[in-house]
Order: sequence, then structure tokens, then C-alpha cells
Amino acid sequence: MNLVQKKVFVSGCFDLLHSGHIAFLETAASYGDLYVCIGSDKTVYDLKGRYPIITQQERQYMIQALRCVHTCKINKGSGILDFESELNEINPDIFIVNEDGNTPSKAKLCSDKNMEYIVLERIPTAGLPTRSTTSLRTNSIIPFRIDLAGGWLDQPFVNEHHAGAVITISIEPTIEFNHRSGMSSSTRNKAIELWKSKIPDGDPELLSKVLFSYENPPGTKEVAGSQDAIGIVMPGLNKLDYSGGNYWPDKINKIEDELILSWLESSLYLIPLDPRQSNYNVLENTNIDLAGAKALANATEQCWNAILAKDIQLFGKYFLASFHAQIAMFPNMLDSATAKVIDSIQQKGLGYKLSGAGGGGYLIIVSDQPIENGIQIKIRRRSLD
Repeated sequence: MNLVQKKVFVSGCFDLLHSGHIAFLETAASYGDLYVCIGSDKTVYDLKGRYPIITQQERQYMIQALRCVHTCKINKGSGILDFESELNEINPDIFIVNEDGNTPSKAKLCSDKNMEYIVLERIPTAGLPTRSTTSLRTNSIIPFRIDLAGGWLDQPFVNEHHAGAVITISIEPTIEFNHRSGMSSSTRNKAIELWKSKIPDGDPELLSKVLFSYENPPGTKEVAGSQDAIGIVMPGLNKLDYSGGNYWPDKINKIEDELILSWLESSLYLIPLDPRQSNYNVLENTNIDLAGAKALANATEQCWNAILAKDIQLFGKYFLASFHAQIAMFPNMLDSATAKVIDSIQQKGLGYKLSGAGGGGYLIIVSDQPIENGIQIKIRRRSLD
């Protein structure tokens, strides 16, 4: 008796087709007949600010040629849900994404349509390296950074009210992190312009100053905070102490203790969020004053002490307190869509915040238990070689 195969749906850019794409598509095809819908050249440009290297017709041709693919179509829509028309036309049983393609809007869409939603981990085929389109485009191992607590205190218009610290970690580019993720992707792009594939040898603080100066030449109107450059260049965990309306910290406390770094890696989970709207401005409606800057500084100090003690309960508590202090001064960091995501998953962890002081990108959760579909990061140690 012939059994009717389930229809399986995936959507993405699939530029520079590589072994990671093939592994994902082959795994997705194991669930049924695989329908692949790709973003148009215009949609890729609108979402990522650049056109794909491979045109939509050539990407469609290559994917359709794969034996695991039943049908490949070019999406007619735009934006993060550019595939809605194709989804309705195909009417699949299962929608599959990889962990860095998982977003709240996709999950909700599937829930509304009573469609099974599956998130796959990025697991390379045995013997092959992990691949992403971003790594192939840049051939770069330059890290990203995460602001764990205190973000905005590196800006003089905040630290002039009260001295305080920013806590950052430098993380390896293990997945294709979202564009404008709040993880210093713009500063990282400047680092790639400056150094190409890797951070050069030399004093990390001096190299951080070089990157900061390169990103903020004389005449820059909105100066990027120095925590971005420092967080990317300096390995491990760092506490940057700012005061007196200064752009550069008075002191940098560096932690490369393996027990602390491993503990942090096991305690943090990233949940992807939908992109910000193009008209978003985090610097509108601010409430910056002594009380707000002091609250952020105090929460960050407590968060740092909890990390050094590897106390996950206190870490979660003050991680969240730091986030609340941020949004009290910068309410636009938290929009209604992100607030709904937080409401749906905040009970799963001990604390949460957005991945960057500018909002968007990822919701970071502190948890002593695995978070379903959560992405875990790899903190950069001394060398990436």
C-alpha cells in the first residue's frame, strides 16, 4: 500500500549553496516531500542591505537539481514572511527552520494554521566543517560581542550622570547571526574592512582603540560606544568601568578563567526575534537621569559579582534588573512585538534581556535548564586560530 507523503516546507535565501545547506535540506526531506521557497533578490536586499551573490534564478536552478528537493519556488512576497503566498498554495503539513532561522512570527503563523513547526540544529555532515553563508562571504573568524549588562553606560550622555560598568563577552561566529542583532554587527563589519579575516596579533586594548577610531572618524555625529570595539577585540569576559562623560573606560577588568567562561556558556540561551521596523529609533522618548544611570550601574555591579561567584539565581535576577534599568531610560528598546515574545517565554528562565542596548536581534535568557530552540554561544578564548 502506498502511503501519502507529508508535504514539508522550508524557506530561505540559500545564497552561496554550501554543505550546511545540503545537510539541512536532506534532514528536512527525511520528514516528507520537500518544497523549498527562496527569497527574491529584492527581498534579500531589503532584509540584509545587500544583494545575494547568486541570482534568484540560479539559486532556484541549483536547489531544484538536488535529489532531496521536490519543488523549488521563488517567493513573491517581501519581508520576513515573504513566503506566505507560497505557503498557502502548497499547504504543507510541516514547516521546518534551522535554529538561526527560527522567529516568533514564523512560529505564530504555523500555530495559526495548525501546522507542525520544527526547529533543526545546525549539525554538519560527519567529517565536514560547520558552514554558513556569512562565513563564506567574509571568510572571517572575527567575533561578535554580547552586552550582558550595563549597555548605554559607555555613552557619555549616560555616564556623565553616574559612573558605571558595561559587561561584555566576545563570542565566536558559530552561526549566521541575525543582521542588526544588537551584537555589534556594524562594528564587526568595520573590523572586517580593517583586518579582513582575523584580529591581528598585538595588545587587545590598543587594537580596540584602533577599531573604535576607525568606526568613529572625526566629525561622526552618533558615536558608536567603545564597548562594541572592546567587546569584539578583547577575548573572554570583560567589565568596562566608565565615568565622567568619557567615551573610553577608566578601567577594564578582564576574566579568562575557564570555569567561569564555561559556566556562562552553559547558562545563556538566545531566542531569535523578528527584525526591527525600518523607522525604529531607540533614541526617541528617553528618560536619562541620575536615578536611571545609578540603577543601571548598581544592577550591573551585582550581575558581575554573581558571575564571578557562578551564582545562577543572582545572575538571572540582576541580569533582568539591568535590562529593566535600560528600558526605564530607553523605552523604545522594547516594542510590543518583543514584549509579547517575552510574555510567552519569560517563565522558562531566571532572567532575560535583549542582545543589544539598541534592542532587537535576540532575547537572551539565563537558565539552569535547557531552553527549547534556544541557541547557545561559544565565548572566544585567547586565540581563534
